[in-house]
Amino acid sequence: MFVVVVDKNQHPLMPTKPSRARRWIKSGKATPFWNNGIFCVRLNVDPSDTEFQDIAVGVDPGSKKEGVTVKSEKHTYLNVQADAHGKVGKKVEKRRELRRGRRSRKCPNRKNRTNCGANKEKLPAGTRARWDWKLRILQWLSKLYPVTHVCVEDIKARTIKRAKKWNQSFSPLEVGKQWFYTEIRNQWQLRTLQGWQTKEIRDRLGLKKSSKKLSETFDAHCVDSWCLAHHVVGGSVLDNTDIFCISPIPIVRRQLHRQNPQKSGKRPRYGGTVLGYGLIKNTLIKHVKYGLTRLAGVNAKGRYSIYTLDGIRLTTHAKRDAFRVLTRLNFNYRSGISSPP
Repeated sequence: MFVVVVDKNQHPLMPTKPSRARRWIKSGKATPFWNNGIFCVRLNVDPSDTEFQDIAVGVDPGSKKEGVTVKSEKHTYLNVQADAHGKVGKKVEKRRELRRGRRSRKCPNRKNRTNCGANKEKLPAGTRARWDWKLRILQWLSKLYPVTHVCVEDIKARTIKRAKKWNQSFSPLEVGKQWFYTEIRNQWQLRTLQGWQTKEIRDRLGLKKSSKKLSETFDAHCVDSWCLAHHVVGGSVLDNTDIFCISPIPIVRRQLHRQNPQKSGKRPRYGGTVLGYGLIKNTLIKHVKYGLTRLAGVNAKGRYSIYTLDGIRLTTHAKRDAFRVLTRLNFNYRSGISSPP
């Protein structure tokens, strides 16, 4: 296990050993902090060495789970297994149905206006959310490690022989993938491999991939992402098989009211990320009883709903003076580095 190191301006440096990080903290040369569940140190002095090695990030896309590995030639720094982003397209379709239904009822609604986005190139909402989630993970990792290369396993849409050209041009998978590749080229060096090439690397190194795709183990998805990173920077020693599991936070858009009326026939107001009093949903807090948790909502009586980082509800009647606000979370994390070195 290596510790993330950043300089005084929050620029990432090469990771260091836990023993050296402990000496820095004890002598006052560095300040410890957490970044979305990852333990880091910030140097309070100028670094003695600013030489960088090539660090590659391997990305193994998937429909349910995805693997991401940060690796140099000699060491594997982090293995991330992320839940894929989904169900956005169905939510957008449901929002359109509710908006059209409100126009025939006596309730506040805007007038139907011309679609300003017509005849313009844009990604569908579901496709954009799925690929933007991968890009956000890469941007988060680039703030922790000096990433130089990104290697992605190239995936292709299923095509029909008679409509091969049409499917390749209009498939959401192909459109989102090309947008993702363009964004990567603007920030890092991009490499791509086919699935059979990844398998050849895995077989040559004597690694096996699990058939249980939903299991939270290294050999489920991170073994492929490790092989992708290995293809760029080399090295033959697999020194880290621990995984850090994350999942996107389900953010609810502000709604006029709930979709279905209650027993009294009324539709309660619902939605929004701002809870009032300067608080926002999905904020990491420290409760006097439950410890590190996150905010999920507030009721009409001013009591707050608190969930674990795994998404399990703890209480819906927490008082404001019973917790301390720490920082806002970018995603949910379930396992990984849980204590300082």
